[in-house]
Amino acid sequence: MYAAYARSFDADDPLSALAVGEQPEPEPPDGWVTVEIRASSLNHHDLWSLRGVGLTEDKLPMILGCDAAGVDEQGNEVVVHAVIGEPVAGDETLDPKRHLLSERYPGTLAERVAVPRRNLVPKPAGLSFIDAACLPTAWLTAYRMLTTRGGVGSGDAVLVQGAGGGVATAAVVLAGALGARVYATSRDAGKRERVAALGATPVEPGARLPERVDVVIETVGAATIDHSLKSTKPGGRIVVSGATSGHQATVDLRQVFFLQRQLLGSTMGTREELDALLALVTGRQIRPVVDSEFGFSQVREAFARLASGEVFGKVVLDHTR
Repeated sequence: MYAAYARSFDADDPLSALAVGEQPEPEPPDGWVTVEIRASSLNHHDLWSLRGVGLTEDKLPMILGCDAAGVDEQGNEVVVHAVIGEPVAGDETLDPKRHLLSERYPGTLAERVAVPRRNLVPKPAGLSFIDAACLPTAWLTAYRMLTTRGGVGSGDAVLVQGAGGGVATAAVVLAGALGARVYATSRDAGKRERVAALGATPVEPGARLPERVDVVIETVGAATIDHSLKSTKPGGRIVVSGATSGHQATVDLRQVFFLQRQLLGSTMGTREELDALLALVTGRQIRPVVDSEFGFSQVREAFARLASGEVFGKVVLDHTR
């Protein structure tokens, strides 16, 4: 079957490690099923895999991709949950042996993918395959950060650092849907204009906000963590799910303990949270922010777009063309 996969690693030029061509058909073990993929989307996780981060050489070649929507063996329209793990107290993200599709098992950038049966979530009839394929990684991560970890409710104030990336852009839209006042930072003036169009108040990085916020959505890391702490009201929460600017951050602990701020980690989300996210998206008629759409035969061009740094929202692949 046709697939996009990592054939090697290149930390400096990840696209040179990308291969497109024939790969073996899935061979699902007991309890797994095969999904015919209709649409998928790219994540920076795919570029990190090509750099050799989170993927070991003994797993090469490895089909890339975490996100997909398609049709199962019974003809049901489904969304694929990318986290492979055993629920710990009902939460598979707490399984220390958890992993994502494309780390130990082939991913979604192929004609077909095998996944555990419990990882299939029914696709709402009113949601297109293209929109559904945007949700399982970036949007699910943002949803968990805002709800399960951040506890965001109507009337809260939320700061989203580094709007433009998949998680941050999703957080802007979802926070607004939850009834929050949203502030969003970006170094790029054009992206600040685009977050304003999504209903957020754009803020230059490091600038003082009109108010201290209840929750900060932090995916940038070292470059913004000090601003995140200082922008949070006493007792507020800084929810961290990434560190694109560097993970070795310096934190003034006085900003944490004296004002009783909470620094919370968050990773992906559960199958149940994905189901709840799908209900929210369809119930509020939310459309994921799509940067660009490519046919699956244009997967190389899609990776080049993702690697350009100019992306605002999701890069999506239509597997029907």
